[in-house]
Amino acid sequence: MEDALLVIVDAANVVGSVPDGWWRDRRGAAERLRDRLAADGLPGHEGPVDILLVVEGAARGVEPVPGVRVASAPGSGDDHMVELVAAAGDRPVLVVTADRELRRRVAALGADVTGPRAVRR
Repeated sequence: MEDALLVIVDAANVVGSVPDGWWRDRRGAAERLRDRLAADGLPGHEGPVDILLVVEGAARGVEPVPGVRVASAPGSGDDHMVELVAAAGDRPVLVVTADRELRRRVAALGADVTGPRAVRR
């Protein structure tokens, strides 16, 4: 998957972009997002993708499924995503978030950025 586009999804930000009661079950909301990503991938993108869902706080411990890896941030999810982008080296990376500061930080490292609508129906 080294040649696949690495898609890093900010679970908290994407889940929080729709007021559907996610705050009552943060882990369950992250699991539903994971399952949707496994089923749909990155709509509109041709070619292979390597999806990495980053969870934090009450959503830590969400298990991976075929098609979606999961990283539980040990502290700040934003800091962990920045570290993941930095570690990707020359690999193409797309970060899915609406967080302005996170968008700025990962773009400065060369990642492309898109909003939650890219992975939400």
